[in-house]
Amino acid sequence: MTKKKIALVAHDNKKKELIEWSKLHRDSMEKFEIYATGTTGRLLEQELQLPIHMLHSGPLGGDQQIGALISEGQIEALVFFWDPMEPLPHDQDIKALLRIATVWNIPIACNRSTADLLFSTPTLLYDYERVKPDFSAYQSRKL
Repeated sequence: MTKKKIALVAHDNKKKELIEWSKLHRDSMEKFEIYATGTTGRLLEQELQLPIHMLHSGPLGGDQQIGALISEGQIEALVFFWDPMEPLPHDQDIKALLRIATVWNIPIACNRSTADLLFSTPTLLYDYERVKPDFSAYQSRKL
């Protein structure tokens, strides 16, 4: 069985929470190929002792790299612990990443409770095949 690929992202004020959550779900994490933005990836690798595909940090384009992987069908779930109390400059990054995950119909967890629910279902790991949107009509339109 091919490992499903997930992306883990956390804003600075949420990194500790994501690390704690990940440690609780370490057994499940072993069954996935994990992608993460820079600092989050390094922290996860240290704490979990699992291989992590580390991308750039968020401000240097890591969020966009994850978005690109999602649009290429390479990421099958997103856990993004974002900080709703963070000042507005991060707002565009959050919106862009959540938008692309929604467009491509992948499961998204934005807080610990939702991440717990997502990881408590065996469907995520084994049985779930998401419906992949057909955007051929959009791609064939002339602008």
